[in-house]
Amino acid sequence: MRAAAESPAPGAPPGRGALRRNLPPARRFLAGRKRVLVRLGGWSLLESAQTFLGGYCLAQALDRGFLAGQTGTGLLWLAVAAASILGAGPPMRGVFAQLAELTEPLRDALVRRAVRQALRRAVTDPARTDDRADTGAVSRLTHQTEIVRDSFAGLVLTVRAFVFNAVGALIGLLALAPELLLVVLSPLVLGIALFLATLLPMASAQRAFLDADEAVAEGVGAVSAGHRDLVACGAQADAAERTGRLIDTAERTSRVLARWAALRTVALGVAGQLPVLLLLVTTPWLLRQGVTTGALAGALTYLLQALLPALHSMMTALGAAGTRLLVVVDRFQDATAAPVPPKAPDPAPDPAPDMVAEVGPPRGRRPSRTVPAVEVRAVTHAYGPDSPPVLDHLHLTVRRGEHIAVVGPSGIGKSTLAGVVSGLVAPDHGTVLLGGEPVTGATAQDLADRRVLIPQQAYVFTGSVRDNLLHLRPDVTSGELTHAIRELGAEPLVHRLGGPDAVLDPRGLSHGERQLLALCRAYLSSAPLVLLDEATCHLDPAAEARAERAFAERAFTDAARARHGALIVVAHRLSSARRADRVLVLDGATPRFGTHEELLTSSALYRDLFGHWQHTPPPVGS
Repeated sequence: MRAAAESPAPGAPPGRGALRRNLPPARRFLAGRKRVLVRLGGWSLLESAQTFLGGYCLAQALDRGFLAGQTGTGLLWLAVAAASILGAGPPMRGVFAQLAELTEPLRDALVRRAVRQALRRAVTDPARTDDRADTGAVSRLTHQTEIVRDSFAGLVLTVRAFVFNAVGALIGLLALAPELLLVVLSPLVLGIALFLATLLPMASAQRAFLDADEAVAEGVGAVSAGHRDLVACGAQADAAERTGRLIDTAERTSRVLARWAALRTVALGVAGQLPVLLLLVTTPWLLRQGVTTGALAGALTYLLQALLPALHSMMTALGAAGTRLLVVVDRFQDATAAPVPPKAPDPAPDPAPDMVAEVGPPRGRRPSRTVPAVEVRAVTHAYGPDSPPVLDHLHLTVRRGEHIAVVGPSGIGKSTLAGVVSGLVAPDHGTVLLGGEPVTGATAQDLADRRVLIPQQAYVFTGSVRDNLLHLRPDVTSGELTHAIRELGAEPLVHRLGGPDAVLDPRGLSHGERQLLALCRAYLSSAPLVLLDEATCHLDPAAEARAERAFAERAFTDAARARHGALIVVAHRLSSARRADRVLVLDGATPRFGTHEELLTSSALYRDLFGHWQHTPPPVGS
């Protein structure tokens, strides 16, 4: 599901789709800085005047001065041209001052977006991160923001230089002799049109090449990290075939990119070299039309010293920096998108019978007629406007004191459901109630008092063991702390670390030890609802069973039931599902909910998972 959310809309070329996605925010950004653009244009007009004077003064110096025998007049015209060149310093200083007013706000906005995206990804999908930092977020926050700023500044400078140099040169050609425009303008317009026609396909090709290159790196990295598992399962041939397909795709995309680069070179030749060639070829005709020698020299000056260098710089910048800018900015749009603001709860329609959790009381427990611990009403959530929903009109009711397991294939939405129930992810539609109270609009403290979520990657910080365990509830008594450590089986670990007051170094802990400390912290919290999002995946089966039993007994105490306590476990082992009162099977559009025995009859996916779990050996160690 995540891959679908991060890819372009089906049927749309990546470059064109990226342009459509980024044009509206680009327009809003520029519209908010109209005064800066006006001042930038004002300073650039002085550059147009300098370009005009360069060619025009040379033509007049030849025609009215040196060729007419008036050396003084010729020198005077050249002095005017030299003065215009020497006076270019203040306009350029003004241009760069206004450029900073455009580039720095853009960089600041991208930094804020990168931080929001990294925080949202860490909250909504903690399983994608490990002890190391999110390298993608770090790259966007540092390297990619600098790429965008530098590329944007270069584009503004080069496009501005071409536009205003072209204005000065074309006015100069018209002032010297209108016939010069007939010769120069046609190949110039043709080359620019051909170049512009390659921009979007080139962006598409470059994005496809970058995606293919990243896919090869990720695929090879995954094979390298899991080579022992691949050999143990006899999956070498399948891994080699998948990696080969990735490499073939990267080769094809590089060939496509090379073809578009060749066409861009042709466009540069048409716009950059053909006008000069045509001007030389048509010189006899131009002389017969009354065009003077000075006018021809001025035209060559406009072409060779102003127009064509600016054109070459613009094409190079648009072809390289422009494409890179479009691709990198689109990464900021793609990277889990901007945080979705909470929406008002939608009226929940009558739930569909096959998607409702109400299928009978938990095993061995009395049905409760009081307010449920958790109610999920017609919840729908997707990670992008064009991606299929991860949760689609889902209904779920968890009773007080109930132990629920959530199972399903990887990426089906189990962690998303945990985030939605805990209030960390705002659903697109539907309502979530904890103890009869809506999650939407609740403050962070309200949510912390009502539920505790432990993700797969447990958080442990530098400090004492006691500080870590009492982080969610500092007023825990020594007896309660000892009881929690004993119930979770963490006594050997705490003893090895030096006791509750020993200083803890997170780098010296294994994944399983971190999870055990995080579980103790959650057990001590005052929140009655506990959500374990594969929070025991690094523990051995016996330690996992002990932890789940402790949390289940905690949820069924009278005090916890009075506060709408329950236990929801995102399971990765069969034993977790067998220990639960009921099991929710997420299977795309047809989730199933019931006891283990009921699901073996009603859910084909659960039968498949059951068979897979039965034939998968348990992990060794923690």
